[in-house]
This record gives sequence, structure tokens and C-alpha cells, in this order.
Amino acid sequence: MAFDGIGASVRRKEDARFLSGRGHYTDDINRPGQAYAFIKRSDRPHATINTIDTSAAAAAPGVLAVYTGADMAADNVGGLPCGWQIHSKDGSPMKEPPHPVIAVGKVRHVGDPVAVVVAETKQQAKDAAELVNVDYTDLPAIATMQEALKPGAALVHDEAPGNLCYDWHIGDKAVVDGVFANAAKVVKLELTNNRLVPNAMEPRAALGDFDPASGDYALYTTSQNPHVIRLLMGAFVLHIPENRLRVVAPDVGGGFGSKIYHYAEEAIVTWASGKLHRPVKWTAERNESFMSDAHGRDHVSIAEMAVDKDGHFLGLRVSTLANMGGYLSTFAPCVPTYLYATLLAGVYKTPVVYCEVKAVFTNTVPVDAYRGAGRPEATFLLERLVDAVAQDTGVDRVELRRRNFIAPDAFPYQTPVALQYDSGNYQATLDAALTAADAAGFESRRAAAKARGRLRGFGLSTYIEACGIAPSAVVGSLGARAGLYECANVRVHPTGSVTVYTGAHSHGQGHETTLAQLVVDQLGVPIDQVEVVHGDTDKIPFGMGTYGSRSLAVGGTAMVKAMDKIIAKGKKIAAHLMEASVDDIEFKDGKFTVSGTDKSKALAEISLAAYVPHNYPIEELEPGLDETAFYDPKNFTFPAGCHVAEVEIDADTGVTEVVNFVAVDDVGRVINPMIVEGQVQGGVAQGIGQALLENAVYDADGQLLSGSMMDYTMPRADNLPSIKVGTEVTLCTHNPLGVKGCGEVGAIGSPPAIINAIVDALKEYGVRHIDMPATAPKLWSIINAGRPGMAAD
Repeated sequence: MAFDGIGASVRRKEDARFLSGRGHYTDDINRPGQAYAFIKRSDRPHATINTIDTSAAAAAPGVLAVYTGADMAADNVGGLPCGWQIHSKDGSPMKEPPHPVIAVGKVRHVGDPVAVVVAETKQQAKDAAELVNVDYTDLPAIATMQEALKPGAALVHDEAPGNLCYDWHIGDKAVVDGVFANAAKVVKLELTNNRLVPNAMEPRAALGDFDPASGDYALYTTSQNPHVIRLLMGAFVLHIPENRLRVVAPDVGGGFGSKIYHYAEEAIVTWASGKLHRPVKWTAERNESFMSDAHGRDHVSIAEMAVDKDGHFLGLRVSTLANMGGYLSTFAPCVPTYLYATLLAGVYKTPVVYCEVKAVFTNTVPVDAYRGAGRPEATFLLERLVDAVAQDTGVDRVELRRRNFIAPDAFPYQTPVALQYDSGNYQATLDAALTAADAAGFESRRAAAKARGRLRGFGLSTYIEACGIAPSAVVGSLGARAGLYECANVRVHPTGSVTVYTGAHSHGQGHETTLAQLVVDQLGVPIDQVEVVHGDTDKIPFGMGTYGSRSLAVGGTAMVKAMDKIIAKGKKIAAHLMEASVDDIEFKDGKFTVSGTDKSKALAEISLAAYVPHNYPIEELEPGLDETAFYDPKNFTFPAGCHVAEVEIDADTGVTEVVNFVAVDDVGRVINPMIVEGQVQGGVAQGIGQALLENAVYDADGQLLSGSMMDYTMPRADNLPSIKVGTEVTLCTHNPLGVKGCGEVGAIGSPPAIINAIVDALKEYGVRHIDMPATAPKLWSIINAGRPGMAAD
């Protein structure tokens, strides 16, 4: 029999339905009597709404209703809530302006909903939306953070003077300034982390279904955390008791963070269904997604490193502007603060760090977490700065990193920015990556490329991230408005098969396989007899969903705790059946055995006795074999690693080719090596997209110029090299699985490695830094700036 437990590269169970076209996504769900919604969106970035004339739309064929923000306000519908509160450095709470489900009075970005049309067909709703006549008075649009912070700039929200959401900091500025004043050298870098559009394969969709007979509501939605949506929408927006609201997130075709949040469309279709007593479905069109899905990244930073004469890091000082967009998305405030600044120590023993962050409102789409969420921004800043230090001091960049690494025997290691790392070996991942990348042979490859008229560069990044966002008490003190535990219910059926109900949610990660492998390993049940259920608030006790690479570290640990309870109860039943002391019962490989004897009972025999309790310790135990556990982590987990990129640039066109890429990551214990490799490769693909191609661009008037696939460049297969993936293992010390998380590492380590390689390739041109994306026109201009007759514009 094949081994399918922890450490086995088991093929993903869920892929059979996905690859055969049998996945069951939100848009595949159709309810009897279903109607369709289409949302009229603002084409203005900033304007006062004078009037909305819906009469022509309401009279159009097939139209059932047209609703505006005023209609929802009259029905006491609340605004979309923010799930995290940040306090400024002076102790004042962040500015938290209202976020109406449908705009009332003003629109604040292109794509802001102004009305919704519900009709018998989607095409009828779309046609009728064209007839909604909105009379606007345009207001000055604020497209950039720099413009937003200028004195006298137009206000995105009257409640946020100066367009400032918060001015936050971490560290002791006076201490850090003193270190800088006495440093042998200070290296400074200004950098931008470009705005990204998530572009999951499946566009967002929502289907609201009100049952007038029971008064119950159901929402089917493309969500990474259905229980959180139920909580936010039920309690704060539509005021529906949770026992009356079911939220189902079926198969979800990718999320990357963009499907964490509670979006307006979910509330719109649920509320409209209640009004019409009919199911109402909305599915985004791709161009609509560009202006309605939360964007990612968008930081502008100044970073400085103080070093001594030998290149040892003495202190780091960072100032960052973080774009919030037109409204606060669900978790936006924590991304550039506690998920960013607390990671600025990186893998280095920098003694002191100070970071200030100004979060700014602009007339753009709201910005929130995108794969990595703050960690890629921190890593890009730090790893670019480290290379700049190497360039300015003349110390080899690999040696500089080794010189400043936290030592393997220094754990647990308290950083100067709040976090305490529990384990790691950064030297091991660096050594393994350099070996796999054949770093020793690079100069010969560079010379060969030069002979072909191409510029070859070598870049690396050594990163760390924090996963599992925890514990609840700590994050609560930092402004989180929810707990960050996870729940699992493990049900052993009478004949020994197992169903796991998990609060984690799978949208491409392979949970139905990986979580089943935990059951195989702990309970000894064959993998084909394990079912993993997620995404339905009527089936799962409670759950916080999937983001921040938390599913195994938090959700998997909850499963382990529930299975511990199963085994403990099973031992009592087995002791009764075999007339032995509970203390003498051992459990291994699916069997309960009396220690020192050949007497044993299989798990299936114990579960049958639990459900058919003819011979059962009924005075001591309830029937059944079904246990629930909640797990609230003791700390973050800290994956880390080294990524190495080699690039070649065509000097005549500026086109960059990533010719080699190596990722060696420490993600703790590896449950399924094949799935880990796939997760890393997918993250690297997104990192290459950010580094070379992707950029959400607004013009000075607040219009989204890259608002479709015609203008927003996604990575394709021919942009990607064959990616070598390796792992080094140090176990997490505070969860029983020893896992750390792997879902985001590829997107964190790869962008700085690629940009570092490009800067290396262009070093003969005196290039010190290039902001992402390093597009062909940008590089061509640099290369040709000094050529006769080829001066860059």
C-alpha cells in the first residue's frame, strides 16, 4: 500500500473535478426563479452626485427593480466595516470614514457603485444600467499620495483632514537617529512598490437567496472566509442574525487575498433578494474586476541603513507612504503596519529599527492584502537596500548577508520590531540556493552572454515572513476586530471513514489533499476514506478562513487537537471492550492495542461501538465519535529562504528574460512536497509578474489607464523559466506539526531577486536602483541613454 501520510507527494484529490470541468463555482449555482444584477458604476474618480434618474431603466424590458444608495440608506443598511483599527503615533485612532454599499452623495473612485439594476436576465440588467442617468458635479481628483498630502489638496473624505488615515510608527526614533549620527556610513534608497491588480482566474461572483417561508438568507460567494463575511455583513451591514444567514463559498478559482474582504456586491444581492423575494446573482466582468476588486501593494518609501566600517548593520530607518485608495477595505490598515514594518528586521541582526507609515486616501480603488500582504513590500525594500549597501561599501553582497545574518544558535530571537522568531537557519537556505544556482559558474555565463550581445545579471534575496497572524489577544491589542484562531470538527463515521469540517478555505491550495494526509498520519485511515469539507457556515462550527499561509499552521493544528480528542475517547472505549486499563491502551497506525499484548481493536471497530453502543461505557461516555477543537496560535510562524535569479537583457530592445530561478525555502515540516513545489512556483510567477510586467496606472485625473488585459500585462508561460524549488527544514517550535506555511513565499522572495539581478546586469551603466516593473522601454532607455543618436527621452 502506498504511503499517503505526512511527507508523501500525494496527487491532489480535488484535481479530478477541476481538470475535468466539474468544479462547482459560485457562477455555476443557479436557484429557482433567479434574477440577475448589474451594477452601474461611476466613470468619475471624484464627484458629487446631484441626482440619479432611474425611471428609464425601471421601465426597460425585464427589469424588476433599480436601487440606489438612498434606497439602502432608507432601509437602515449600514456601511462596509473595516476589520482593523490602527492608532497614529500621537495615540489618536485612524480616520475611518463611512463606506456605503452604494455611493451616497459622492463617488470617490472610478468603479464606485452608484446603482444596481435587477432584471430577468443579465443582458437585460446590463442594457437597463445604461439608461440610469447620473448627474454629477466633478470635483478635483487626487490620483497620487504625494498630491493627496499637499497643503490645500482636495479631500477624498471630509472626515480625513489632509487625506491622512493615520500616521503610525514603530521603534524609538531618537535612539535610531543617534545610531545614524555615529555610523561610519549611511546608505539611502528611494523605492516604489508598484500597485497590482489581483486578477484571480475566477472573477468575483455573489448570489443572494432569501427564503420568505423561513425568513432565512443564503449568500453564495467567492470568498476566502465565509464565516467572516457572515459576521461582517450580518452584524454591521444588513443586520441579519447569524442564525438566519448562511454563507457558502464553494470552489473558488484563486484569491491571492483579493477574496478575503467583504465587498459591496455581497450585501447588494443579499439585500435585493430580500426585497424581491427572489434569488439575485451578480458575476463580475473582467474589466469590472479591475475597478472593483481591491488592489495590492502601492508603497512609496525612503529607506536608510547605517553601517559600521566593516559592513555590519547598525540601524534601519524607513519612511513609507501607503495608499489606502478611496475607502478602507476590510484589513487594509494592518497591511503597511503590523504586516510590513514588523518584518523590516528581516533575517538580519540589525540592533535598532525605526519605521513611520503614513496611510493616505486617494481617488483610486481601495488597496488591501495581496499575496504576501506587507511581507513582499518589506522584503523588497530591505533586500534592495542590502544590495545598495554592498554596492556602496564594496563588500560582496553574499558576504554582506552572511556577516549580518542571525546565527542558527540565536533562537528564539527577539527582533527590535516586536516579533520573536522561534527557529531558522538562514545560512543553510543561502548555501543550498547558491549551490543549486551554480553561483560559482555565473561569471563564465555572463561572459558568454556578453559575446552574444546580451547583458546577464545575478541577483538574490534572503527573506523572512510571518504567517498565521496570531495570537488573538495580541492582535486584538494591536487593533484587530476579530479573533484569529481556527476551528476543526473531525467526525469518525460508524464504519471508520472520516469527515473533517475545517474553518480554513481552499481556493487552489490543495487542502482536500493536505488536510486528509494529516488524518492518514494521525488516525491511520486510508486517504480515500477521508473527506474534507469547507466553505459552508451551516456545516462548519466556525472559522476564520484562509489567508497569510495559515491553513496548516492554524487550521491543521486545530485538526490535530480534535484528533487527539478522538484518540483519547477511543482509548476509553477500547479499554472497556478489551477489559483493560485506559493507561495501558496505545494507539498507532489505526489500531488501539493493549500494551504488551496482541489484543487490539481497529479504529473502525471502536467507531462502530461508539455509534452502536451495545457494549459501551455509557455511564462514562456519550455515544458517537465526533470532536471539535479550536486553536489559537501562540505566535506567528516564520518561513524564510533564499531566492536566486539570473536574467539576460537584450540591449537592443530592453526585453528581460529570466533564464534561471532557484527558490530554497524553509517552510517547516513539509506535508506534501509536490504541493509545496506548486505553491512556490505559483508565487514566483506572480513575483516575476510584479518585477517585470504588472502595474496599475492612474493618470493625473484619476482614470485607471491599465483597466483591462489590453493595458495590464500579466506573466505568461514564455515569461517564466524552469523554476528549481528546494527546501531546508527547521521546525516551528510552537505548533505540533512543526509547519510554517508556504503559500506566499514565492511572491515574497522573487521580486527583489529579479530586480537585484537586473541592476547587476546593468552595473556597467552606473545603475543603482530600478523600480518595478522593469519594463523593456524603461531598460532600453537606460541602456541607450549614452549611445550616440540613441538618447532616451
